[in-house]
Amino acid sequence: MDRPTECALCHRQLGRRVEWHHVVPKSEGGREIVAVHPVCHRTIHAAVTNKELARLYPTLDALRGNVAIARFLAWIAEKPPDFHAPTHTGRH
Repeated sequence: MDRPTECALCHRQLGRRVEWHHVVPKSEGGREIVAVHPVCHRTIHAAVTNKELARLYPTLDALRGNVAIARFLAWIAEKPPDFHAPTHTGRH
């Protein structure tokens, strides 16, 4: 399998570090994995739980509709591929 060149979540070019995200968490029966930036991966898991990923956001398009994720995507859009920032949880 060739190394992906684009983040599955934000569609920016991938940098040196790539992480693999289960679209539906493995713990919830998911098998599909996609390449994402580390900052994108951390943001996903800070914004929603694994159960929410499985039930409310079982596709990347659905996940992009989450308010916190949409705000993150607008903010990260022009950042360089290897950009990193601390991730704060949006869950309570």
